[in-house]
Amino acid sequence: MSKGKIAAQAGHASVSAAEEARKNFKEWWKAWLQEGQCKIAVKVESEKELLELKKQAKELAMPCALIVDRGLTEVPPGTITCLGIGPAPVEKVDKMTSMLPLL
Repeated sequence: MSKGKIAAQAGHASVSAAEEARKNFKEWWKAWLQEGQCKIAVKVESEKELLELKKQAKELAMPCALIVDRGLTEVPPGTITCLGIGPAPVEKVDKMTSMLPLL
């Protein structure tokens, strides 16, 4: 994906995960807004690894959003492009992502 496409997909993931947090984890969402809406972009090596992170997020009761592209520009329809995790307490997020390299 181009840098612009990656940025757009990350935006979709961020907004979608934040919306889930607003609906289901209101205190975490409010704290995230007040703290400046921190976001960190990390990368995985495979779709399998991305799906495993989603599974872990669900098991840890964290808001998350898997982004599946509609295929209108650079990738085929149905391509999994991104996963948004949080907003959530930093300890919970770090437990899942601290070992991943920055994008």
